[in-house]
Amino acid sequence: MADAFAGTWKLVDSKNFDDYMKSIGVGFATRQVASMTKPTTIIEINGDTIILKTQSTFKNTEISFKLGVELDKTTADDRKVKSTVTLDGGKLVHVQKWDGQETKLVRELVDGKLILTLTHNNVVCTRTYEKEA
Repeated sequence: MADAFAGTWKLVDSKNFDDYMKSIGVGFATRQVASMTKPTTIIEINGDTIILKTQSTFKNTEISFKLGVELDKTTADDRKVKSTVTLDGGKLVHVQKWDGQETKLVRELVDGKLILTLTHNNVVCTRTYEKEA
C-alpha cells in the first residue's frame, strides 16, 4: 500500500505552515525562510524500507524507516525526536515525540495529490503536493 506514495511530489499549496512552525518552536528567521520555500518530496520504497527525501533551496533532509519501528531522528529544525511511521487506513502517519510534546504528520493521497496534514496541539497545517511526471 505504501507503494502508492512513491514518486516525486512538488509543493503547490500550503495553509497555516507558519503557525504550525511557531507551535513546534521554530524561530522567526527560520520560519520566514521556510515559509517561502517550495520543497520537493521524493518517496522511494526499497523492500520494507521507505526513504523520504525533502529537497529545497533552504535545506535537504532524508529519513529512512521501516513502518512501525521507532527511530531517533533530528528534524530539519534541529529537534531531537522519537519518530515512528505507520500505515493506517491508506495514510502514512508519522508521529514525532520530543520534550513531552508530540506532532503528527499524516500523508494521504486524494484525487492524485499528496496531502500532508501537520498537527501540533490545536494547530493544523495542510500542504498539498502534485506528482511530477
